[in-house]
Amino acid sequence: MTEQERLRAETRADVLKALAHPTRIYIVDLIDRDGPHRVYDLTQKVGVDNSTVSRHLSILKNAGILSDRKEGTTVYYSLACNCIAEFMGGLERVLRARHARDEIAYSATLDDTDGGEARP
Repeated sequence: MTEQERLRAETRADVLKALAHPTRIYIVDLIDRDGPHRVYDLTQKVGVDNSTVSRHLSILKNAGILSDRKEGTTVYYSLACNCIAEFMGGLERVLRARHARDEIAYSATLDDTDGGEARP
């Protein structure tokens, strides 16, 4: 691996690490679905305290996933680019494919001769 390839892989891993938390994925999904949100709105929807939401937003912003804009004293967070929504759609396709593969593997463990009951 060249130095440039290593740096590119590390940078990609940093973005994936920023997304690697259920609350942050939920925040990204909310913003993708409903548009820009204030910290207060996210705190209410996520169900955690203000400082925790702010910390998650900071991680997402530093990774380049979210951007913010200030209107007076209110800060609104939005997706930095629509590619994040496309990425999440791709992730959903991976999950559906994994589920289908798991279903096939499970079905293969069933014995058709005993009426579909699982083998002991």
